[in-house]
Amino acid sequence: MNLRAQVLAQRAADVLAEALPHVPSPCMSVCVMHPQAAVCEGCLRSLEEIGAWSRMPDEAKRQVWQRIQQQLSEVPGH
Repeated sequence: MNLRAQVLAQRAADVLAEALPHVPSPCMSVCVMHPQAAVCEGCLRSLEEIGAWSRMPDEAKRQVWQRIQQQLSEVPGH
């Protein structure tokens, strides 16, 4: 797993372990869409998730973090 994925995985674990008053964005300031997977290579969110993030309730944001965490756990070598 590359360093960016490791940082994202740690952030996901931190966000999901704590009941934070504000759920932070997974943005890693990479902003490159993977053409086949249709997700950002930095934060692993879809364009729909990225566009809706500021309007999502916290529970929906946590669900996105859970999906990111699941996706990262499926990466070989994790």
